[in-house]
Order: sequence, then C-alpha cells, then structure tokens
Amino acid sequence: MSTATLTPKGPSSLRGARLPKWSPYAIAAGSIALAVGIGLAGGLHSRVQWGLIAAILYVVGTYAIAAGVEGKRQAKDRIATSLVWVAFLLAVIPLASLVWSTVVRGVKVLDVYFLTHSMGVVADTEPGGGIYHAILGTLEQVGLATVIAAPIGVLTAIYLVEYGRGNLSRAITFFVDVMTGIPSIVAGLFILSLMLMFDMEPFGFAGSLALAILMMPVVVRSTEEMLKLVPNELREASLALGVPKWRTILKVVLPTSIGGITTGIMLSIARITGETAPVLLLVWGNAFINANPFEGAQASLPLYIYQQYANSAGSGAAYDRAWAASLTLIAFVMLLNLVARGIARWKAPKTGR
Repeated sequence: MSTATLTPKGPSSLRGARLPKWSPYAIAAGSIALAVGIGLAGGLHSRVQWGLIAAILYVVGTYAIAAGVEGKRQAKDRIATSLVWVAFLLAVIPLASLVWSTVVRGVKVLDVYFLTHSMGVVADTEPGGGIYHAILGTLEQVGLATVIAAPIGVLTAIYLVEYGRGNLSRAITFFVDVMTGIPSIVAGLFILSLMLMFDMEPFGFAGSLALAILMMPVVVRSTEEMLKLVPNELREASLALGVPKWRTILKVVLPTSIGGITTGIMLSIARITGETAPVLLLVWGNAFINANPFEGAQASLPLYIYQQYANSAGSGAAYDRAWAASLTLIAFVMLLNLVARGIARWKAPKTGR
C-alpha cells in the first residue's frame, strides 16, 4: 500500500467554528443601536435606561449568537466574559462621569488666587475667597493622624505576625476587624465625649485623633498582609546565624516588606482625607487661617465643601467654590495613590539574576 493512500485528502482540524475577533464590537454596536431604538419608541428619555437595556441586549445577544455558531459550551465562556465587561463599564462610567463633572465645574474658580487665600471676611454668598486655610487644616490634621496611627498600626501588625499567640492575639484581631467597619461618626462621637468630659473647645488635633482611630485598622491589616508575604526562609536564615529575633525583624523582615507597608499607609491616608463627619463634630471650621491645630477651630477641605454647599443659599459663587474644593481634594487623593504606586514599584523585590 502506498503512502499516498494513507494521506488524508483534505486538511483536518479539531477546532470547531468560531466567531471572528470583531464580533464582540459588532454585537455591542448592534445592542446600542437597538437599545436607542427601544428607548425612543418607549419614550425613555434617560440615558441610564438606554445603557442598561444595551447591556442586557449585549449579554443575551452574545449568548444567542455564540451558541448558534460555536456551541453552548463556548457560549457560556463568552457570556461570562461579557458579564465581566458589563460590570466593568457599570463601575467605570459613573466614576468617569463624576470626575468629568467635577473637573468641568471646578475649573471655573480654581486658580492661584483660590489656592493661596482664605475666606476671611468674604461671605459664603459672595464671590472671591479661597481654600488656603482649608488646605492647611487638612494637611495638619491628616499629618498628625498619620504620626499617631502609622507607628501604632505597624507595631500592632508586627506583634500579630511575629509574636502574637493565644487569646490576646485573637482579641486584637477581633477588635481590629470591628474597628475596620465602624462609621466615622462613631469615632467623632467618642472623641467628642472626651472633650465634653474635660470641657474642651473644638480644635484641630481633636479631629486628628478621630481620623487616627479610623486609620489604625487599615494600617494594621495592610501591614499584616505584607509581613505575611515575607518568606519564612529569610527569617530562619537570619535566626540560624544567631541574629536576635528583634534584629531579624528590623533588618530583614521590615526592609523586605517596606514597599507594601508604605503603600498601605499612603492608601489609609487617602481614605481619611475625605472624612467630613468627625471634622464637623470636633473642628467646626474656621473662615480664617489658623495654623495651630492645638488651639481654636480649624478648617479642612471636606468640611469646607460641606459648608459652602449648606450655607450657599442658592449662590452660584458658593457652588463654584465647593466644586473647586472638591476637585482639589480629588487631585490630592489621586496624588497620594500615585505616590503609593510609585513607592510599591520602587521598593518591589527585584527578580532575576
């Protein structure tokens, strides 16, 4: 028998029919067009409703077309992918809309004068004024909270990972979990009760204490996870050389995880920067510049935004200042997140030889 008779006459393949790579885009375009048509025919004027209809049509259309061409098994895979994309868009679109609205409305009065002047004698309904006093108050209050919470949180995490055993460790873990979920107003009320006991007036450091309470559990949790990622072999190698445990932690464990620890601290700072409730209770706000956080009421950016909106009485100038302060606060938080990512990449363990 010749080899020619054993050779198959046509190309064989185990792969079945597949949709082209551009099919998801075509299905998405068709879903959007059909959703717009349904919206117009049904008298739906909300773009949100159109978007939800388009999302449903996209998922259903993807499954129906894929099931007809590729089979039900591949259709299930495609519908899972489409659900992920729909969920991603549902999360990103409101965020992008929020940022866009803040930028468009905030740039109206955001300039050097706005950043370098306080409200002073400017009434909330009058144009002019700025947020310098609020920026100063935010930096001082958040800075003091970080000085308090970061060392306590890091040392607590070191105890839980390196030394913690028994009932005390379990109790600390339980209370850290509880503190992670407490509302910010509760932390403010706790510090306020202490102030009332000692007959104290509102001042900036009181807000820092409440912010530190909110910051500590975040620092503990993030630091704890970073310390757990350090390989035990590094600890064992250091201890085998006769290095004391405290020195092993200081010279081996902490330098290895310093990037993740710093990132967690920066993200916790971003988390407390926008808190309004404890600052409203404990700091009260001040239209003038007060650089002393230990005496007298202070301003802060979240509180400034709230007061401008609450006391505007329909004034366009107050609304513009509130939006400009919101844009400044978003930019500050975004900068902290970028710094955290940069530190994490800079301090990441080097791989390769």
